[in-house]
Amino acid sequence: MFTHKKVVAVLTLSALAGACTTSATGPTAGPPVPAFGRVASAQEVAAWDISIPPGGAGLPAGSGTVKQGEAVYAAQCQACHGPKGAGKPADVLVGGVGSLASDKPLRTVGSYWPYATTLFDYTRRAMPLTKPLSLTNNEVYAVTAYLLYLNGIVGESAEMNAQTLPQVRMPNRDGFVDWSRK
Repeated sequence: MFTHKKVVAVLTLSALAGACTTSATGPTAGPPVPAFGRVASAQEVAAWDISIPPGGAGLPAGSGTVKQGEAVYAAQCQACHGPKGAGKPADVLVGGVGSLASDKPLRTVGSYWPYATTLFDYTRRAMPLTKPLSLTNNEVYAVTAYLLYLNGIVGESAEMNAQTLPQVRMPNRDGFVDWSRK
């Protein structure tokens, strides 16, 4: 039986291989048959299975402090997100608390995101924009700690890791409806 992850892995592998063949041609031959590659191995699926749910299951080993995160941010994030998350040319990452119900809501890490683990997950898989998946786990924990600090969510001495990150309570935690619990 195929799970969602296996189907995605098979399609990803076939896209990477550029696989598409057709059936034999001729008057009785059927329409072209796409060749979707092969079933991904368990190891290949595991390598792509890096999603982190709100509760933090699957967070990797590693850790990072606010101070370490400041250096990572300056080197990897500031060119797009501006000094201290102020934005330009990319999104603002800091501020906006209390603005969501206004005419001009500012959706940032501090005002909008419901879980700190989502910040870690997104940063790890999508940032920096020009080199996604290039940050080490320690760098992702560190820059997550720094962004949480800039938003006033954790203190300057905070260290994020697989145990501390899921315990962070985001300001907008209750601003979303979890339909799975209804």
